[in-house]
Amino acid sequence: MSAIVISGASRGLGAALAQGWAGPGVTLHLIGRDAPALEGVAGACRALGATVRTALLDVRDAPALAAQLLAWDDAAPTTLVVANAGVTGGTRPDGGMEGQDSVQRVLGVNLLGAVNLVEPLLPRLVARGAGRVVLICSVAGFRGLPDSPAYSASKAGLWAYGEALRALLALRGVGVTNVAPGFFRSEMGARFLGKHPFEVSVERAAGHVMRAVARGAGRCVFPWGFGLMLRLLELLPAPLADKLTRLFRFRVDS
Repeated sequence: MSAIVISGASRGLGAALAQGWAGPGVTLHLIGRDAPALEGVAGACRALGATVRTALLDVRDAPALAAQLLAWDDAAPTTLVVANAGVTGGTRPDGGMEGQDSVQRVLGVNLLGAVNLVEPLLPRLVARGAGRVVLICSVAGFRGLPDSPAYSASKAGLWAYGEALRALLALRGVGVTNVAPGFFRSEMGARFLGKHPFEVSVERAAGHVMRAVARGAGRCVFPWGFGLMLRLLELLPAPLADKLTRLFRFRVDS
């Protein structure tokens, strides 16, 4: 039996992954903050034959999150944990800066929230010598985007955390998959103004993630060309890299 924990499961990629993995013999532990939306996802997954438990939690609340995760793990040992919860920030359409409150919120949810989800379960995964951690990062973590400094920083930090964790856990039977999506259609993605190059559906994005997990991949970047382009910018002199990066204008609709 598979027991899967997914944060940010109320909508978007988290909801698509939950429904993609749902089926007989699968236990889904879904975390979100929107009660009606989360129950809607849970109902759809139950209809597909999965056993579903839900929790309304803020991933920044480390003690409450840890208590719930360990209780779930007692009932059904976790085989897969997906740190998907995320929020956006960024400069405003009028050119205003993010502001300290927004920066702290983005870093708190996207980076520390993911750590809060993963760390309580790591000792148990290592003790069992099995399981996989999936971290939903972003291609924005490959090159800081000028309209989203905090978001870029949170995803860059999460990518580095996952890369280190994978090397650490590789010989202990626990896998780590770092996922760096580009644009996919979702409520959160829609808040980024301007063009969305290479955008795909959320279902297609979920398919990329699920296939990467199935084959035990350490990394999953899509679209790979967009990710590669942002990676290569880091090899250029800073003034040129900055000029090219400014071509990407993704101000956030507040």
